[in-house]
Amino acid sequence: MNNSLKGQIALVTGGTKGIGKAIAKELSDAGADVVITARTQAKNDESKHYFIAADHSESESAERVAKEILKRYGKIDIIVNNAGANLSPDGGYSKLTDDDWDNEFQLNLMAAVRINKALLPTMIAQKSGVIINISMNPAKQPIWDMTMAYSAAKAALNTYSKALATELGSKGIRVNTVSPGLVRTPQMQSAMENMAKSSNITVDEATKLVLDKTGYVPLERAAEPEEVANLVRFLVSPEALYITGAIYHIDGGSLAVV
Repeated sequence: MNNSLKGQIALVTGGTKGIGKAIAKELSDAGADVVITARTQAKNDESKHYFIAADHSESESAERVAKEILKRYGKIDIIVNNAGANLSPDGGYSKLTDDDWDNEFQLNLMAAVRINKALLPTMIAQKSGVIINISMNPAKQPIWDMTMAYSAAKAALNTYSKALATELGSKGIRVNTVSPGLVRTPQMQSAMENMAKSSNITVDEATKLVLDKTGYVPLERAAEPEEVANLVRFLVSPEALYITGAIYHIDGGSLAVV
């Protein structure tokens, strides 16, 4: 797939670390010009990606990002809505405030809705484009004491993605969802270290506890960010022109449904 994306303009939200950073690199390696967003630029960033500072939980950020991309490049070919996070406290329904619920939906659903709305008129005028919304396995397999509000927001993202794919197919635009399980990112490593410290266990033991909560993982490990990025690269490439409206689970086999 070398240079399969040459001449394409790609936006990756949350593109400075973890899964987003890996996706941005993968698309760039395939020839795309990549725009990344995050609240702040990563220190010692040696990538050639064009950076736009943005907090996607804020409603005004989408229009500003879209205007800057279109002013610089004049078009947009690929949108990867990767920005997202589980922001809420653990403990189940009684620990979640109205603000917790609102924050989860603003970042994990509405951020994608707003970016897509701001850039879709350009894709429709081009009669081409690809959107990848990054979900997570807890959308289908929620962990009640850890991801209740987050899971609900990502489940809504899945439904939105399917409806959007149906609406836009006749306009030459494909929409798919990539849904990872546990991924070995710096954020995950930090969370495991904090859990290990608070529970007086090792990092490996903390990781196993989280893996157990997410369900049995036949491949017995977390994914690497690059593995998720490889799937995204395929889905936005010419090799995937007949794929739309699908959810791809990349979770080592952990999702306990057929």
